Amino acid sequence: MRPVLSRSVDAGRQGAPYCGHSAGSWRLGRNLNNSQQRGGTERSQARRAELIAIGRKLFADTSYDALSMDDIAQRAGVAKGLFYYYFKSKRGYYLAIVEDSIAGLVARAGSAKELPRTIRVHRTIDGYLRYAEQHRAAYHAIVTGGVGFDAEVLAIRDTVREELIATIAEGAYGRRDIPPLARLALVGWLSGVEGVTLDWLGRMEPDRDTVRELLVRQLRRTLDTIEELLPDWPAPEPD
Repeated sequence: MRPVLSRSVDAGRQGAPYCGHSAGSWRLGRNLNNSQQRGGTERSQARRAELIAIGRKLFADTSYDALSMDDIAQRAGVAKGLFYYYFKSKRGYYLAIVEDSIAGLVARAGSAKELPRTIRVHRTIDGYLRYAEQHRAAYHAIVTGGVGFDAEVLAIRDTVREELIATIAEGAYGRRDIPPLARLALVGWLSGVEGVTLDWLGRMEPDRDTVRELLVRQLRRTLDTIEELLPDWPAPEPD
């Protein structure tokens, strides 16, 4: 069985491409918080970041519905009006926390391009699992659709999925644009990753390294299947 990543594929290969977004251009394309415009000073942005860090801890231990803005302000030890100034509502605050939490995941997925591709894929999947482990509430909200299947959380999830698929495609084929069938296969693999990760978080066994190896091997099988159906898109050879 081939390792996951290797040589790049000739950029001239044919096929109707899927065009992934670059990590550097990753944006949600929504106006969730006008606070980013309000908080133009370093001090206000630092304050906003502090409030988000507080909220990440609060929502990690308590459900969204169980926390009122009065509860949040009391536990944070600040005036409730400060939250409304930066986030306008509890929902806006919650969504800002989710968005901020996944920013590091997306940045990590598109980083370290100087590393060999096999290492990059292992690092991407390991980073994904570490993120889920460290931000369980936000991860669960993203994968399951958030509070009441929140449309904006679903938009965040879809954006993260597209970036991760494009990153895996770049690692496997040396490019982010791939045929629709190849993309569909990677979407199926990523959906499996989400299911495995959610179940793993509920049990925390086996260890993270074993789960990462499971997901890497499943990706290898997916790339082999893509090659069987699309011979012009061979699974990578060893580095």
